[in-house]
Amino acid sequence: MKVVETDVAVIGAGTSGLSAYKAATKTGKRAVLIEGGPYGTTCARVGCMPSKLLIAAAEAAHVAQNGVPFGVHISGKVRINGKEVMDRVKRERDRFVGFVLDGLENIPAQDKIRGYARFVGPNTLEVDDHTRIKASSVVIATGSNAHIPPPFKELGDRVIINDDVFAWDDLPARVAVFGPGVIGLEIGQALARLGVTIRVFGVSGSLAGLTDLKVRQSAKKIFQQEFYLDPDARVLETKREGDEIVIRYVRLDNSECTERFDYALVATGRRANLSTLDLAKANVDVDDKGMPSFDRRTMQIDDLPVFIAGDVNNDVPLLHEAADEGHIAGLNAARFPDVQPGLRTTPLAIVFTEPQIAMVGQGPDKLPKGSFVTGELDFTGQGRSRVMLRNKGLLHLYADIKTRRFVGAQMIGPSAEHLAHLLAWSVQQEMTIDQMLQMPFYHPVIEEGLRTALRHAAAELTAASEITTAVGS
Repeated sequence: MKVVETDVAVIGAGTSGLSAYKAATKTGKRAVLIEGGPYGTTCARVGCMPSKLLIAAAEAAHVAQNGVPFGVHISGKVRINGKEVMDRVKRERDRFVGFVLDGLENIPAQDKIRGYARFVGPNTLEVDDHTRIKASSVVIATGSNAHIPPPFKELGDRVIINDDVFAWDDLPARVAVFGPGVIGLEIGQALARLGVTIRVFGVSGSLAGLTDLKVRQSAKKIFQQEFYLDPDARVLETKREGDEIVIRYVRLDNSECTERFDYALVATGRRANLSTLDLAKANVDVDDKGMPSFDRRTMQIDDLPVFIAGDVNNDVPLLHEAADEGHIAGLNAARFPDVQPGLRTTPLAIVFTEPQIAMVGQGPDKLPKGSFVTGELDFTGQGRSRVMLRNKGLLHLYADIKTRRFVGAQMIGPSAEHLAHLLAWSVQQEMTIDQMLQMPFYHPVIEEGLRTALRHAAAELTAASEITTAVGS
């Protein structure tokens, strides 16, 4: 067996692993990158980029089909060619993967080790049966995988995950989606706009991670106008008949219904890729879910020379967070035991549906009850949104009563991705509602709606302050 000695061993060559490797080597230390699966990152291969390509095709179809309210009429029926849609998705997906592979080519061959790693000691890894690695510190960046609950496995190859969607050569006719989270909503709406019959089923009423009940309700009503969505579904039976899946469920009107589908897309969550690492050999303790405890500021597991970054830690499974975490983990692994906190940016999450959903900073579920006020904007009457017939949605801003600081927002609305960035920057700069209102707002833009919500929040803060003063006197 080949033996390799290194300062840092990085397990996983995805976004966080590549970031960790680069950060470690920039300190002058030796690092190796271990990967057993395909190169290319989850984002480029089966995540962010192919899903946005599918969404872009869906948007084109939607625009072509909905010009009549503007007085724009298209002769004949808009025809969607599923094979051409998927051909572009895969071609462009491969292009993005190619960029990642090009970057990997710049990593020295001796630093890339192919195979699956496991711990055989506190500072020792074995990769398959061919290489033993002795490392001063280790970064775990093994990512996650889609979890298919046992009942669905009985349905065989008619059950798919989002990875499988991007391998299609053509669009199917009917798909049932289980899980109205980010993946389920994005792909579900995109397929619906591309002419696929869609049913989206959820449990417990959850929707895209929204914790503001009023914003969640707004989102639910908007999507239900376009495709079937039941976030708290009663599915009575699922079974396989030939090449079809038969689902019996209770519809929103409480009637029982049985439908057949070509596929069931299961988007009910992901599991960390940790089970094969044999963490006990590295003295890593795990909880009843198999997860180790770690410091999200340093990415260090307990006080060990082991760090964990990216989707595998199940903290904030987003590409920009994975890159940041990998950078912090790589630096700290290289300079261990001189471990230092890294910069963690303001939480920012975007769902690329239409309207888009966005969450910034702290939501109402994380804020102490009675410590904040809410500023609101209903997009129905917002000028620019109405001009474009995109006037759907609701924006909620949260402001701390004592400091008047803006602390977070949740929304569904037009161009939410752009509003969310402005708001994330404002949280990170610790701006007050009053300071934000002093910023320029052009006319007519969607951002004017943000000013409306800020003014509402300012009025609520003043009212809350007056109540506090009155109670105190």
